[in-house]
Amino acid sequence: MIVGTAGHIDHGKTALVRALTGVDGDRLKEEKARGITIDLGFAYLPLQDGLILGFIDVPGHERFVHTMVAGASGIDIALLVVAADDGVMPQTLEHLAILDLLQIGRGLIALTKADLATPERLLDVSAQIREAIAGTTLEGVDILPVSSATGQGIEALRERLAAEARRLGERADDGRFRLAVDRVFILAGIGVVVTGTVLSGAVCVKDQVLLSPSGLSARVRSLHAQNREVTQGRAGDRCALNLAGEGMAKDAIHRGDMVVDPFLHAPTDRIDARLHLVPGESRPIGQWFPARLHHAAAEVGARIVLLEGEQLLPGRTADVQLVLSRPIAASALDRFVLRDVSAQRTIGGGQLLDLRAPSRQRRTAERVAQRVALSIVDPLKAFAALLDAPPFAWDLSAFARDRALSAAKLDDIVAALSPVVFPIGEERIAVSQAHWQRFAADLADRLQAFHAANPDLQGMGREKLRLALQPRLPAAAFALALQHADLAGRVVRDGAFVRLPSHSLQLSPQREALWRAIAPLLGDDLRFRPPRVRDIAGTLARPEQDIRQLMKFAARLGLVDEVAHDHFFLRATMHEMVLIAADIAAQAADGRFTAAQFRDRIESGRKVAIQILEFFDRQGVTLNHGTLRRMQARYLDLFGPGPSLP
Repeated sequence: MIVGTAGHIDHGKTALVRALTGVDGDRLKEEKARGITIDLGFAYLPLQDGLILGFIDVPGHERFVHTMVAGASGIDIALLVVAADDGVMPQTLEHLAILDLLQIGRGLIALTKADLATPERLLDVSAQIREAIAGTTLEGVDILPVSSATGQGIEALRERLAAEARRLGERADDGRFRLAVDRVFILAGIGVVVTGTVLSGAVCVKDQVLLSPSGLSARVRSLHAQNREVTQGRAGDRCALNLAGEGMAKDAIHRGDMVVDPFLHAPTDRIDARLHLVPGESRPIGQWFPARLHHAAAEVGARIVLLEGEQLLPGRTADVQLVLSRPIAASALDRFVLRDVSAQRTIGGGQLLDLRAPSRQRRTAERVAQRVALSIVDPLKAFAALLDAPPFAWDLSAFARDRALSAAKLDDIVAALSPVVFPIGEERIAVSQAHWQRFAADLADRLQAFHAANPDLQGMGREKLRLALQPRLPAAAFALALQHADLAGRVVRDGAFVRLPSHSLQLSPQREALWRAIAPLLGDDLRFRPPRVRDIAGTLARPEQDIRQLMKFAARLGLVDEVAHDHFFLRATMHEMVLIAADIAAQAADGRFTAAQFRDRIESGRKVAIQILEFFDRQGVTLNHGTLRRMQARYLDLFGPGPSLP
């Protein structure tokens, strides 16, 4: 259980922690010399029942408010300190605003230096405090007069803090592990040590973890929780982790990094959030307003993009997009604080909603519905709402990762909602049962209407059909959906086309005879360099126009594909060439290949090889980057298997 101090400079925060715990939180030489706290200080108070209270002592000087935010982000109980001689001061109010923005609702107020004040003065300052905390998360908390010098009220405060901790109980540790790094140092004979508050989950000795956003891998050699050597640290603990691994060094880790379960590593620099602008701001903020974002122990530059209206007025709340100067490691529903770029004042704060926010179409009704769903705290209800919001499909794995949900919690969500799930690599695209049934029915209706309007076409293009349907599935998930058992016998995939089983194009007896004469000319050893229409007409002594018309019709049947003008390849050959290109790409270190490599594998001329690859580019099978191409794995089945001969 973590107690965090807050309050104005020289109001006695460090002295109070020392009186409560016997530990001096000021550890730096400069802090000792100047008599003020500059960095975070830490102390621990063991209680008789085995519970340990951890204290984070934060600096009160206005120049170090950013450090105060880093310390306050992981606390369970706020201990707001106000000196009886000064009363409520500017940093008292700013620290109080930060606690309110972070939604820290458990707390006590220590009225320090009570031995220097008259009873009337104590009543007057208490009234000031009541007025300051009105309307905040600390409204109504108790005020306890104390004196670190004489010991007055210290034992009573210690007992109240212990009672608050017992009432609050331990944090649930059923999420995945995250620790916000606020210190990193080297211990002789031990190695690299990071300290911070465990925000979720648990960590054990020998666990593999990742530093995020850097992605550096590490192993936990040993750990301390609440200043004691243990084998496991849990959510709410102050932990020190001794990390080992390749590249592990003090300079490789920074305050604000996260130590996380490897599953959670997915840094982001564009986040949709709900922002509250503090009432004391002198003017509204507009589009692309610059600010400093404080999240956990991290501080990073940010631009604010308003997602509703053109300005946000003081005291109001609105959805915004935070465009960051560098990626951070975060989880959905984390709290954050915004300060101005000069670090002179706190301007607002709120809650992160969507860690994968788009850079375009940010204000659409679809995005509004998604943000409403993502703002729901209960993960089961949130995911159910997402499946009922356009595009009516969502990645289960990404949802679990961005909320730091355990595998067991995700399994509970799947069991409760019973969605139809399409696994694609690390993604698991989910669709609700109701929307899946509508999807299947709408698919059949659209194909029926398409066949009625286009009886002479082989079928509807797969991509065109995908974009016409809701749920709007990703291309790879749509390919799996067409193979789902519920659609077995109801739709047929013909390469890049989809049709109903009842729809078919037929060759007339005359055309069928001509096709049987042409087909052998396109296969076997000539399959990668088949003759063109003119050459086929010469070989068969038939008019060129007759050959061209038949080949166009054969293309609609899915028997051939016209790669270039009058140059047709068998569908089976197209599929074979896709697999050849995929094999070349798989053997390349970066997954990219050249036209020359492809040409050599199919033993064709450069011109024909480039025409084939450009055709693949147009179909989405390959992506062209100058002289290099890479495969789009979701389209590998686009040309196969082709239909059999009529």
